[in-house]
Amino acid sequence: MPMPTISERIAHLTAKKAEYTLEKQQVVGYMDFDDHALILPPEHLRKTVETISGSGMPIRDVTLSCFTPTPTHSNGGFYGPLGQGRNFRDFLLAHPPFIDPLCGLAGGYMCNFNSYRVGPNPDLPIPADIAENIKKYMLVPGIFAGQHFCQDLQIGLDLGWDGIRDKIAKYRALNGLDKHDFYDGLDMVVEGIQGWIEHNALYALELSKAEPDPEISAHLVNLHDINMRIAHEPPRTFIEACQFILWSTMMFRMYNGSGSLGRLDVLLYPYYKREVEAGELDDETATFLIACIFLRDTAYLHNGGYDEEGNDTTNPVSFLILEAVHMLRIPSNIGVCVGKGIDRQLLRRSVEMQFEGKTGNPRFVGADPLVEGMLRNEGVTTVQARMRTNSGCHWLAIPGREYSIMDCVKINIARVLEIALREAVEEYGAPSIEQIKDLYRHHMGIAVDTLAKGFTFSYENQIKNSPELPLDLMCHGTIEQGLDASNGGVELYLWCIDGAALAVAADSLAAVEQRIVDEGRYTFAQLIDFLDSDWGGDEGEVARLFFASVDKFGKGGSAADIYAQELTQIFTEEVASRRTPKYGHGMCPGLFSWANTIPMGKKLGATPNGRHKGEPISHGANPNPGFRDDGAATAMSRAIARVQPGRGNTAPMQIEIEPSITAEEGGVELIMALIEDHFDNGGTLINLNVIDADRVLEAHKDPSAHPDLVVRVTGFSAYFASLSPQFRQLVVDRILDKNIS
Repeated sequence: MPMPTISERIAHLTAKKAEYTLEKQQVVGYMDFDDHALILPPEHLRKTVETISGSGMPIRDVTLSCFTPTPTHSNGGFYGPLGQGRNFRDFLLAHPPFIDPLCGLAGGYMCNFNSYRVGPNPDLPIPADIAENIKKYMLVPGIFAGQHFCQDLQIGLDLGWDGIRDKIAKYRALNGLDKHDFYDGLDMVVEGIQGWIEHNALYALELSKAEPDPEISAHLVNLHDINMRIAHEPPRTFIEACQFILWSTMMFRMYNGSGSLGRLDVLLYPYYKREVEAGELDDETATFLIACIFLRDTAYLHNGGYDEEGNDTTNPVSFLILEAVHMLRIPSNIGVCVGKGIDRQLLRRSVEMQFEGKTGNPRFVGADPLVEGMLRNEGVTTVQARMRTNSGCHWLAIPGREYSIMDCVKINIARVLEIALREAVEEYGAPSIEQIKDLYRHHMGIAVDTLAKGFTFSYENQIKNSPELPLDLMCHGTIEQGLDASNGGVELYLWCIDGAALAVAADSLAAVEQRIVDEGRYTFAQLIDFLDSDWGGDEGEVARLFFASVDKFGKGGSAADIYAQELTQIFTEEVASRRTPKYGHGMCPGLFSWANTIPMGKKLGATPNGRHKGEPISHGANPNPGFRDDGAATAMSRAIARVQPGRGNTAPMQIEIEPSITAEEGGVELIMALIEDHFDNGGTLINLNVIDADRVLEAHKDPSAHPDLVVRVTGFSAYFASLSPQFRQLVVDRILDKNIS
């Protein structure tokens, strides 16, 4: 029997993916996060645990019963370079091998190392003044958050694992004794990854001996040979480069949840070009191998864009990446760059995929506004701005050169406004809108200062808690200086602060102005009573409906639209004008809530826009659902474009469209125009679902009816059936528009 065709292999692999996903849903339960492609370990080797994800959200996960970490602290935890490095090495060496004989690449990961941790180092308590304001302002501080920056895989591709170990040894000898623990931790990580690769290579050889099909057996032998070689040497061929990248991204993912892959089309193009020109590689095989990477991890990657000189990096591999995503039709996180100098065919094919696949892939990155915004930060060069790479839910980073813990730090704008409103009523009785905004600025400054202190605390102490060891291996300056990326090892520190609940705050301020200041229908004292009682009683419900009926952010020309811009401007000014204590690092504002939409809402009391206590906050920079009767996409696009902080961080537009016309009738051109218009007006990132609304609503009632339905939840995509009812509801609530007018 000959080796199955590539289409048959893809069908087999995606069917297996469906099996693994169903098993995870049964064992782990709801997964309100990226579908990371983790494959559960065999039942006799697994146990379930309640833990915290690499993004700081509570999750249920699995650990390997065949690995027990060695504590370095009396609390049972392990910390610092030696504790993390030694245990991660042992974890990798204990990790079971995984080979699917029909996959083009070896390997699969079964467990998150982070889930063995018992919490941050207890010897590093958060200072009391920081902790007090975190609680008061309901901040998400990001202290001791991991990853959320982008390594540079080019370093690994150039050096190979032996070359990286040689580099560690070289600089260990050059730097002081105080750096030796750090170098030992790095070296142990490399020892672990090399052992894990070799373990899988030997498993492939073992499988080959029992495989009756000679072609499949030969493929397994080839996997053995490839992996034994790249466990030590730099990759030489396209398949070796794909295999090296896969091992690297799985290692980063397992260590602390890192999902940044970088500019895959740029990384792979030299191998592709050389082998295609030599007649040794065809596009079908190359696309299949890229798809095999995506099967094993839903990494965030950058497609197209600019190089250091501003030239378009789009190349044939950029289009193969799109086709790999399209043939799989599973969750993935491809960011396609759109800009004046970027091949427009990349945008066209991406939109065609949205119509054909309806999986929320790919996403769209506004290259020009992001470069322009980045240059507004003090000390940032044009080259740095161009090299920033889409690397996560809503964020970018310079591969191997920037540390920012993007997406880990949030200010609840509605909470800051709530404090300002109550203080204004207490001080003035019947305050003006300007007095409320002045207090909002004052308290926003305090909140930002608190987060800045938290950045400094984390910068100084993360090395003693959970250093970024695997990612340090592929950064510029970390090994050379003997410094962790979290602690001075890279060249740029521009800490990310995201604002959340903008629409809640803007709609609330507009409601206060109209119903109290302009109309005098209610007093401020009555409003405070309504909020304290969560709009309780008949009178409260009537009042709630009045406050909720005011024109909302996103309608166009409303007071809420103006206030959304003003509140964002104040937030942006307070963030961008400040520096972190002691080190003077800059901070970069954005608007994004991610999974915090639900937990932030649970902590927040009732708000003047008619929202009940505990309900979710608004999603990122989006208007609240129902902002217009027609839910017009163009109106939302313009509204979100006007509230961009404009500093190189994003304020994504999340949009669900059930098109009134098909791709054949011109739908592709209309959505391309919508995307380009948004970026022309200053927008930065678009998370788009071209969606069958009826199918989503059916799946919300019965997720098992559509187990293969993939949606873009926010910056990440996921199987709809894997999401909790609350997260599914967030997606359903956004399905407001039946056309693209």
